[in-house]
Amino acid sequence: MESYQIPEVFNIGHACTSMASQLRNGSETAVIVENEVSGTASISFRQLNLDSNRFAHGLTVLWKNRSDQCSAVASPECEPEAKLGNESTGPRVLLWLPNCLEFPIAFLGTLKQGAVAVPVSTLLASDELIYMLADSGAFLLVTTPVLLQRLELRKVPVGTTILLVGGGERSGQPHSINTSEGIETQSFDDFLESGDEQELPVTTRANDPAYLVYTSGTTGYPKGVLHAHRALLGRLPASQYWFNYQAGSDRILHSGKFNWTYVLGTALMDPLYLGKSVVVYEGAANAKTWPTLIAKHECTIFIGVPTLYRQILQKTQTIGEQVPSLRHCMCAGEHLSDEVLDGWEKRFQLKIYEAIGMSECSYYLSQHVAKPVRPGSAGFPQPGHHVALLDEKFCPVADEEEGMLCIGLNDPGLFLRYWGQPEETSKSKRGDYFLTGDYARRDADGYYWFLGRKDDIINSFGYRVSPMEIERVMKTHPLVLDCVALEESVGPDKNIVGVCIILVDSAQDERSENMKTQLLDFAKSHLAAYKVPKSVHFMTDFPRTANGKVIRSRLKKSIST
Repeated sequence: MESYQIPEVFNIGHACTSMASQLRNGSETAVIVENEVSGTASISFRQLNLDSNRFAHGLTVLWKNRSDQCSAVASPECEPEAKLGNESTGPRVLLWLPNCLEFPIAFLGTLKQGAVAVPVSTLLASDELIYMLADSGAFLLVTTPVLLQRLELRKVPVGTTILLVGGGERSGQPHSINTSEGIETQSFDDFLESGDEQELPVTTRANDPAYLVYTSGTTGYPKGVLHAHRALLGRLPASQYWFNYQAGSDRILHSGKFNWTYVLGTALMDPLYLGKSVVVYEGAANAKTWPTLIAKHECTIFIGVPTLYRQILQKTQTIGEQVPSLRHCMCAGEHLSDEVLDGWEKRFQLKIYEAIGMSECSYYLSQHVAKPVRPGSAGFPQPGHHVALLDEKFCPVADEEEGMLCIGLNDPGLFLRYWGQPEETSKSKRGDYFLTGDYARRDADGYYWFLGRKDDIINSFGYRVSPMEIERVMKTHPLVLDCVALEESVGPDKNIVGVCIILVDSAQDERSENMKTQLLDFAKSHLAAYKVPKSVHFMTDFPRTANGKVIRSRLKKSIST
């Protein structure tokens, strides 16, 4: 296993702006945002460095004023630091923003200041956003006037300052609006203009907290996952063993939102650190959006979820000759079907390289160009990540045996801790490993085959069945647009394999018992008998998280009622 040296002092904000600006000509484009309404906006590495410096300086002043006010009133509601055990973090800044240039400015500026950035989804409801504000202890909320209208301001913690992207004299909006007692809004533009362009003399250790992301929790509330500055360095193996960057000016198009952990790494921090340009989109999108953007911006790398690749194949006639700049395609977030992988290669003469990751460690298993792609496999542990498959007694399993994916605690990409949940943090570790809760098997050639979460694995008539194996096969049926396999209870201690199916648009009128029989017959001819579904449920959509992942527990509940 390759090892990567982690310096004692490291700052993501500095590395992705001032260091990257030196690596590339500062006038080179760093970020392009294509907005459905306002058009194309871009920022150079040099300007991103200067603007993030301004944000960091403004944040320092704002935080000092807040701390002075807290000292004067001695209020427990404005504790200047969050203390967890013997550790503490600096100020938290919550970013509730769509894809826009202000996002990287605020995110990287926050990190330059030594503060902790908290990116959250724009799809959150008001109560969810209020919970994250209170749970994170963020003193500053950066958002837009449109999103602010969805927020119940009376529930916002007292002392919160709100920066509005799109406010200020340039837009004709006032500099400061008092929304309620103890809450003030300011213009993002004016906030930047008041800051200094010079780099702040702030030193952060590689192990210092950098950003906090929220993921599904076991208590019914989102769970905060705190990452250190070293997380960026921990993802370096992916640049060689997933991205396949080449010398020169790569340009990456990502279909997701900056606030998703997956995108935060692949479409912001990782490319900028290496001096690469990124393109993101904001607005209503359809299957034609992505080939159009690839061609317009001459993107060399495209990253999306498998569903998006399927839509491009099914709903557009785009071929490889129409996107000549494209040379590398990547996916994560859900399982890539054999049908899509094969269809994409035939249409574009390009493979899709899949990866597996999680909020706590980002992507650590992946297919890569140095090894043949095996359909259905998640590929290999990226060199630099120590990954083990352990049984219930936490002993290594043999090839072809099922085990839990576990990551060495010395992995620089691994999170610091769960926010405010020391017991959860403790439970997630055993010996020298972090326990992912995901299960897989490894074949004799070293390829890993992802089986899913322990709770997702289907137990039927004494057999343990991975839903991924069933879904991979069912998605190859020409009339199946999407599929989720799950364990369905049909009586006391009796479970069967069930599948929820979304048919392609042209087959929506064919949802009948005859179609169910046809699909079950297809499964029988392609799956072992114990894996064959016993029931079919037709649906028009699946319940999903803000990041697009299927909520299997909710889906299972819906078919049992």
